[in-house]
Amino acid sequence: MTEEEKSMAKVEVKDHESIDSALRRFKKQLQRDGTLQEARRKARFEKPSDKRRRERAARKRRLARRQARQDQRAGF
Repeated sequence: MTEEEKSMAKVEVKDHESIDSALRRFKKQLQRDGTLQEARRKARFEKPSDKRRRERAARKRRLARRQARQDQRAGF
């Protein structure tokens, strides 16, 4: 198996399975892998300063969620 085959999303249609359900499974797999999100991000050039700003905002959201979960567990 080559490196390209490892990264490619692949869904086999099972016996008596509709194409719609196979397509739904394929889309879920793409969502989980982050393939669509990466393609959208690479569709146009992102300045390094914008990339840092986006990553900083994502880090801030992650930390806020983590803190909220900890507060909820502690009973606040």
